[in-house]
Amino acid sequence: MRKNIVAGNWKMNKDHEGALSLTSEVVHMAGDELTDDVTLVIIPPFPFLKPVSSLLPEESHVFLGAQNCHWENSGAFTGEVSASMLASIGVEYVVIGHSERREYFSETNEQLARKVDAVLNQGMIPIFCCGEPLEIREHGDPYQYVTKQLTESIFHLEENEMAKVVIAYEPIWAIGTGKTATSDQAQYMHAALRKHIEERYGKDLSSRISILYGGSCKPSNAPDLFSCEDVDGGLIGGASLSSRDFVDIAKSF
Repeated sequence: MRKNIVAGNWKMNKDHEGALSLTSEVVHMAGDELTDDVTLVIIPPFPFLKPVSSLLPEESHVFLGAQNCHWENSGAFTGEVSASMLASIGVEYVVIGHSERREYFSETNEQLARKVDAVLNQGMIPIFCCGEPLEIREHGDPYQYVTKQLTESIFHLEENEMAKVVIAYEPIWAIGTGKTATSDQAQYMHAALRKHIEERYGKDLSSRISILYGGSCKPSNAPDLFSCEDVDGGLIGGASLSSRDFVDIAKSF
């Protein structure tokens, strides 16, 4: 059975006080309003990982995630953070290959494959992002573009490793633009990605992998998106900075 997951990517937002306040609000609301069949992941900037972790109850369905990591375990990589460092402070999920990392920092599919390996080797769960930009959506082949990202970055994994991966489909043309893929567009791409995984790993495994939608999801459209057969939750950006919006999205299942 697939997990319903709502992951909040804060990106480069909040200060220390704001991070603690937002986390406390989410934890309190989640305890009062959400059932255990919804997994929440809070993904703050690196400086706030440890303080945020201290506010997450041990018996809780709210988990800690990181926005990125390096593929090496240690070394002369100034400004980078390793998967082993993240694991040592209780991080359980790591976002890999977000469209902003690909665009602004030129991360390649090959580099992302190494990052996925690093995360899995430390016992954490990769949230692997994939998605197409506007020019591909309008003038290219979105399916071919996105499945190539999967093939080159995660299809080297053994079945037991692949079973631990969470996929996040990001229609890049809908991130931060106010545009949102229709539920039909989201379902089509999610089903296509699941089929692509099935062709490599079989139907049993593909049916167990959670595929999240990551493009301008908010309380008003989450119920429609989450009602799609192959949409198992969301990777939430701006709306995750509001505890009320973030929890309301999670209540949309």
